[in-house]
Amino acid sequence: MTAIQVRGLGKSYGGFPAVRDVSFEVSQGEIFALLGRNGSGKTTTVELLTGLRRPDAGTVRVHGLDPVADRAAVRQRTGVMLQEAGFFPDLTVAQTVDTWGGFTAAPRPGGEALELAGLSAKAGTRVRQLSGGEKRRLDLALALLGRPDVLFLDEPTTGMDPEGRRDTWQVIRELAGRGTTVLLTTHYLEEAQRLASSLAVMDAGRIVASGGMAETLAARGGRVAFRLPDGVDPESLPLPVTREGDLAVCRADDPDLAAQTLLTWAAGRGLRLAGLEVRAATLEDLFLDLPGSVR
Repeated sequence: MTAIQVRGLGKSYGGFPAVRDVSFEVSQGEIFALLGRNGSGKTTTVELLTGLRRPDAGTVRVHGLDPVADRAAVRQRTGVMLQEAGFFPDLTVAQTVDTWGGFTAAPRPGGEALELAGLSAKAGTRVRQLSGGEKRRLDLALALLGRPDVLFLDEPTTGMDPEGRRDTWQVIRELAGRGTTVLLTTHYLEEAQRLASSLAVMDAGRIVASGGMAETLAARGGRVAFRLPDGVDPESLPLPVTREGDLAVCRADDPDLAAQTLLTWAAGRGLRLAGLEVRAATLEDLFLDLPGSVR
């Protein structure tokens, strides 16, 4: 079942096209990563999907509903965690959750939401005393109050320490495992690669790469990196390499086969390829291979 359907989406501000002809689908229970540098159009796209802004062109459907025309119905089925939320600094964490719950249809218990977000120990702490990462956890707790079918997370782990980030990843995985659809934006490429099964990369308001995570990365092959032995001309190697600092890097569709070829060549000459590293393509590789404006 399709949870989110976007067709030809467009939005401009004063003649500047922030989002241009964007189309994608997200299946129910899927974790989908919307990626891109600052100013690429990600946040505006999320605002259009959640009904916070009205599109100039195209359509958005969340479980078949229009986020603008069917605003009330969509809000009952979605949770939203934006980059910045407004809190009352002198309320405690528990009071903030209880207040928010008063505006939420059939909210889950506040204590349950805080436990999911890893904030139970901070229930009595005033919001102004929270760290940046703890405020992001509070944002997450509020987004989870309504037991959403679809969860929009805009930079969900910004400011969190490594432990908090890993805990949040586990919450997201568990929610998806129970059928919640998650659309997230993040600048942490490792986060997107660990969590998402599908992705779209935006640049200058357009989608410039998209598809299943595994398939998209597999199509870009991988890399073999090693320290070039002293006195060896890179042109003499059996495969083409580029220099990245003190490393020689070979990019190949089959990095394991490339490594075997290089090692066989080196062994035949009594050479050692120190620091040999073989790995499949990552999201970082994908970004580096895209046009310069994406970087």
